[in-house]
Amino acid sequence: MTRRGNERALVRPHVVTGGRAHPTRNVFDLVTLVIATGDLPLRSGERSPEGPRRPLGTTGLSPEKLRIVALCRGGALSVVEIAGHLALPVGVVKVLLSDLVDSGHLTTRAAAPAARQSKTRLLQEVLDGLRASL
Repeated sequence: MTRRGNERALVRPHVVTGGRAHPTRNVFDLVTLVIATGDLPLRSGERSPEGPRRPLGTTGLSPEKLRIVALCRGGALSVVEIAGHLALPVGVVKVLLSDLVDSGHLTTRAAAPAARQSKTRLLQEVLDGLRASL
């Protein structure tokens, strides 16, 4: 029996996280930005402009963690973007991210807070707009 193109291998989330349901740190919001640290392993034959450096080892990382590190090398991504790229639930991705932050492979940055107007000012602007249209 052949697999259809839209089906994929099913790996239970508890297998991916090693049986854990909660991250070691609770700093991950859906829009938290995740960034690869600067001392990631170099590709073979690649040299750093500062000379040779001692890279973090990626041996022992699961395939999902390796994909996360590779995704974050291209720039900052939000937690929900990473979950979308990996096609994994956000809760599972948070557990994997916390492991990678603890091991020094990734760092996080809170998303920039949206500029908020006071409710009174916003309501006043709506009321002014309604009066102008009448």
